[in-house]
Amino acid sequence: MTYQARRFSMAVGLAVLAGVWAADIALAQDFLLRRPNVTLGVRFGYAMPRAEGEIFDFTRDELTVEQGDFNAAAIAGDLGIRLADRIDLSLGLGYENSEIDSESRDFIGDDDLPILQTTNFRRVPFTVGLKAYLTERGRRISDLAWIPAKWAPFVGGGVGFVWYEFKQTGEFVDYETLDIFRDHFTSSDGSPLAYATAGFDYSLGLRWIFTAEARYSWASADMGNDFVGFDPIDLTGLRAALGFSLRL
Repeated sequence: MTYQARRFSMAVGLAVLAGVWAADIALAQDFLLRRPNVTLGVRFGYAMPRAEGEIFDFTRDELTVEQGDFNAAAIAGDLGIRLADRIDLSLGLGYENSEIDSESRDFIGDDDLPILQTTNFRRVPFTVGLKAYLTERGRRISDLAWIPAKWAPFVGGGVGFVWYEFKQTGEFVDYETLDIFRDHFTSSDGSPLAYATAGFDYSLGLRWIFTAEARYSWASADMGNDFVGFDPIDLTGLRAALGFSLRL
C-alpha cells in the first residue's frame, strides 16, 4: 500500500470514528441539550376508601359487605409541568371502581335461596396541584448538558373535583311488608376535593422514570333521590400506586 493510500485509509478510519462519536453525542444531546420541562405518566395501584357514614354503615349492616370490600384497583394519569428546579404543576385524572356481590344478612327468599344484589362504588377524580421535590432532580454538566438524578423524593398537594356513582342492583326486602322485589338504586354527583401526596421518582434512564406514590384525598358529596334521608357520602380515602413517566 502506498503512502497516499495509507493516509487515505487512515483518514477514512478517523472520519468513521468521528462520525460514530458525533452520532453518539448527537443522540445523547437530543435529550441532554436541555432540561426536560414536561413529564407524562401513568400509575396503577390500589384505592382504599374510608367508607364511613350512613350509606356505608347501612350497606354493611344489611348486606354481607365488609369494610375492605370497597377497596378497588385504580388507574391514574398525570401531566407534570416544571415551574422551577424543584417545583412542578401537576394535573391528574384517575379512575377507581369496586364491584361487590352480596346477599341479605337477615333474610332469605321464599325458595330458601339467598337474596342477592351487587353494589358498585365508582370514583373519577380530576386534580390540580403542586409537587415539590426534596432533592435536585438532575444536574447540569455544562451549559448545554443535563443528566437526571437517580432518586428524587417528593411531596405535594392540591385541589380538584371528584365525580362518584354509588349503585345497588338486585333483590331487596321491603322491611314493612317483608316482600322481596327487584330494583336498582343509583346516586351520582360531583364534589370538590383536596389531596396530599408523597413518593419518589427513580430514573430508569435519560427519559424513563419509575414512580411510587401514596395519595390521600378528602371529599364528600350529597346522595341522590334514590337515597333520600341519607347523609352525604364519604369520598375520602387513600390510593397507593406504582407507574412510569416519560420526560419530554
